[in-house]
Amino acid sequence: MSIRPLPDLLGPAIEGGYGVLALNVFDDLTLRTAIETAETQRAPIVIQTSVKTVRALGARKLAGMFARSASDSTMPVSLHLDHCPYREVITECITNGWNSVLFDASHLKLNEATQQTAEVVAEAHANGVHVEGEVEGIQGVEDGIGSDGAPTVYSDDKIVDFIETTQVDCFAPAIGNAHGLYKAAPTLDVDRVRRLFARTKVPMALHGGSGLTMAQFHELISAGCAKVNISTALKRTFVSSHREYLGDHTDSAEPLALIAHVRGQVAECVREHIELFAGAGDLR
Repeated sequence: MSIRPLPDLLGPAIEGGYGVLALNVFDDLTLRTAIETAETQRAPIVIQTSVKTVRALGARKLAGMFARSASDSTMPVSLHLDHCPYREVITECITNGWNSVLFDASHLKLNEATQQTAEVVAEAHANGVHVEGEVEGIQGVEDGIGSDGAPTVYSDDKIVDFIETTQVDCFAPAIGNAHGLYKAAPTLDVDRVRRLFARTKVPMALHGGSGLTMAQFHELISAGCAKVNISTALKRTFVSSHREYLGDHTDSAEPLALIAHVRGQVAECVREHIELFAGAGDLR
């Protein structure tokens, strides 16, 4: 199966009642380990890149890294650009082989957001690329994108109109979720996910997944969140695994041993989330 468009991953997830892990990677180690772990778990995976990562590594180089790691996978793998308000970066990723992009229009008034998102969809679809839409914003700052202020939440009717007008392939609703670490247990509006999915049949994307409970994941996935984003949990695992190894091996000068330890911890983080979303097993 290897590299596939986003709907090829989300459609079966909706039908099968599981969630697809959408993981924000930031280097070759996390990218390769994520794809290899998904392979061993017999699970699809969305490899996500932030604007910050695209700018740091370069779109062409990052796309090449993905292609080399994903081309031999027997499971569906897709490359997705996460939260991006910049049209020029959207175009750059479309041109360089991303399978889908999230155009974050939450900084715009709804009319302007609808118009620009429709333009992005037209550009993307003409190139065989799919689009995730966002107009309400997800609270919290991630890789320099977003705001800690409360997001604007529109009526269901306005969101349905946005989805139908723009023809986005996936939508990220604001439901009380937030990026980063939750300071208190969030109250999530699962019914809103259920209503929007029932009216549009467009898969919903759950942002701010790090730190939610198994019950919350399962309820949201059953409501229509086929795509479940994880970023903070991976970052914390990556950093803490370095600290852990170096703390236990203060005199070590073996980089390969350090890398092996980090890869093991990253793989465990990926495996845990795939199993948490009921995505493991040869169901595809």
